[in-house]
Amino acid sequence: MKTIVITRPDLFDGEAAWIATLFRAGLPTLHLRKPEAPIEVVRALLRSVPAEFHDRIVLHDCFSLTREFALRGVHLNGRNPEPPENHCGSVSRSCHDLDEVRRYKPSCDYVTLSPVFDSISKRGYASAFALPQLEMARAEGIIDDKVIALGGVTADRLPAVRRMGFGGAALLGAIWSAADPDTAARRLKTILETI
Repeated sequence: MKTIVITRPDLFDGEAAWIATLFRAGLPTLHLRKPEAPIEVVRALLRSVPAEFHDRIVLHDCFSLTREFALRGVHLNGRNPEPPENHCGSVSRSCHDLDEVRRYKPSCDYVTLSPVFDSISKRGYASAFALPQLEMARAEGIIDDKVIALGGVTADRLPAVRRMGFGGAALLGAIWSAADPDTAARRLKTILETI
């Protein structure tokens, strides 16, 4: 199963060190999501992350930086619905219902579906799906290895993610709610061992 960590949307001191610690702990893919940050700020953050990890980073915004830093790819969303012209990296997309999964999955390397569980990072952001609905989507081939579960995913929910047929899990609150980067890395290692 694929494991993705999505950054917090805000910027914070020491973030590049957190990101490097997660990569050193075995993180295969990081989605850099800073929807309100100007390109100069995102560029500065990327410069602060060791270049050896750049090919594991996917951008949600500031797509022009993908080539500048030789990043893995782009993640499409409502703000940025199309990949840049002549893009040659990975393409993924946010989906919030099963119709969007049906529509976008064929043209993407993978899609995220959220919120699968009640969100950890967004208070009051409840799961949008009932278990029977997800089981039926799996049986119909809508949920498969190209669909990544997002929203409230923790280590103890990974068996359910696997049973529902998802191809992986995207983590946000489970990682960034840690008190420090070492605790976040330990949580990630537990998840990677479980997945």
